[in-house]
Amino acid sequence: MKYQGPSPRKRTGGRRRPANKKKKHQLGSEFTETQVGDAKFKTVDARGNTEKVRTIAQDTASVAIDGEVVAADIEDVTENDSNPNYVRRNIITKGAIIETSEGRARVTSRPGQDGQINAVLVEE
Repeated sequence: MKYQGPSPRKRTGGRRRPANKKKKHQLGSEFTETQVGDAKFKTVDARGNTEKVRTIAQDTASVAIDGEVVAADIEDVTENDSNPNYVRRNIITKGAIIETSEGRARVTSRPGQDGQINAVLVEE
């Protein structure tokens, strides 16, 4: 979500006029819709001479099973609490439940920020 700034209204209901416009570092960016598919990444400049790797599409996930990490193939997105439409569009976000070759797993990383998909097996 983009930075909105302080409320234009005071607690008393009076109007507060902005002292300045948004600066470049306060502007946000569009949400990266990570989808299931052949691996595709994009690097973007971040603050402080660093880069972020955004995952555009990914077909494997690192799934934690009883303390061990296994690379599993992603088959489908089954649930996504952040938006039900993401299930139909196969968009992976943090907290989404994905169907993998190892079973159902919940995504614990942020693919659009981290550049990888980490997940934990869901007990059923």
